[in-house]
Amino acid sequence: MLKLLLRSAFLLGLAMNISIASADDVLIYLVDSDDGYSGPTVEDNIAAMDTDKNGFADVTEVRAFLALKNGSEYEKEILDRWQLRSQGKSCTLPPDDKLFNQTNAIN
Repeated sequence: MLKLLLRSAFLLGLAMNISIASADDVLIYLVDSDDGYSGPTVEDNIAAMDTDKNGFADVTEVRAFLALKNGSEYEKEILDRWQLRSQGKSCTLPPDDKLFNQTNAIN
């Protein structure tokens, strides 16, 4: 799932960044002499993002990688929401203890 998401995000970003280029230029950039894809693999990108070398790229590392490649304002609103959700801060309302205690009370 993550692999597909990162590949889709990479291709979307690539398409947005090279929308001015001609189709021939894009093909020359993406394809090697054997007509195979010559860009970095998803695994290469994840390894580059994984700065603490714990085996996966967390939200902060992905954000830093994207900022390095595309600038600090790249998809800022989406990345802000993603980072808040990863920290458990996406809900601004405190839990309702009264409701929680009533629904979870043992009779």
